[in-house]
Amino acid sequence: MLFYFDSFNPWLVAVGLNTVLLAIAWLAPKKLLTQAGYLHAWVLGVIVWGTLSWQGYLVVMFYFLVGSGITRIGMVQKEAAGIAEKRSGTRGPENVWGSALAGTICALGTLLLGTPYQQLLLLGYVASFATKLSDTTASEVGKAYGKRTFLITTLEPVARGTEGAVSLEGTLAGVVASVTLSFVGWGIGLIDLTGVVFCVIAAFVATNLESVIGATLQSQFDWMTNEVVNIINTLIGAITAVLLLLMWQVLALGTL
Repeated sequence: MLFYFDSFNPWLVAVGLNTVLLAIAWLAPKKLLTQAGYLHAWVLGVIVWGTLSWQGYLVVMFYFLVGSGITRIGMVQKEAAGIAEKRSGTRGPENVWGSALAGTICALGTLLLGTPYQQLLLLGYVASFATKLSDTTASEVGKAYGKRTFLITTLEPVARGTEGAVSLEGTLAGVVASVTLSFVGWGIGLIDLTGVVFCVIAAFVATNLESVIGATLQSQFDWMTNEVVNIINTLIGAITAVLLLLMWQVLALGTL
């Protein structure tokens, strides 16, 4: 039996590239992930490159690098106040999938469902990461620089870091983050300019709904950890963007 090694097979490229990056990250002195986190990120990277090639990979890498940097903003002050991310922002497996499960579902959907759903799934993919970057940015900037923070359900002033708290500084930073990532998705051809608008709207809606969940439901259920809420948040972002596109297409057909 003859075996052929196809160096351009996306799955082989995915395994090779992510193995090299894993080795580099494993040896690097500055750790962005735990050891288990790196292994799970390897699996995520293989899936994303295998299904969406370098374009999808660039989106998740942009989110990860920018999000990791933003988490470290004002770290000394946040640690002193007891509101910093655990492990000083170093991500574990739960963080990897809390942030990327929705996007991974969309990526696998492009493989399993095919061309008819491609546009919707690519939009959902970008929207999920735009939502998570918006949420991370809003939270971390709000905790570090928010001058006044309010509980989103009552607008009652609360301390920084309170679940469900929002600030003007954090909200504006979150919008900028979602716009930036959405334009990355547009620049590499995953979505069009209309998709950019839908991603930004979806990220804003999902980020604020995540704050509502944090203020109302999260403390009532032990299983509703921050990572579970992140999954819900990114799913809301992806679904909202897809629904906006579907409504837009219906309206466009109605005007023809």
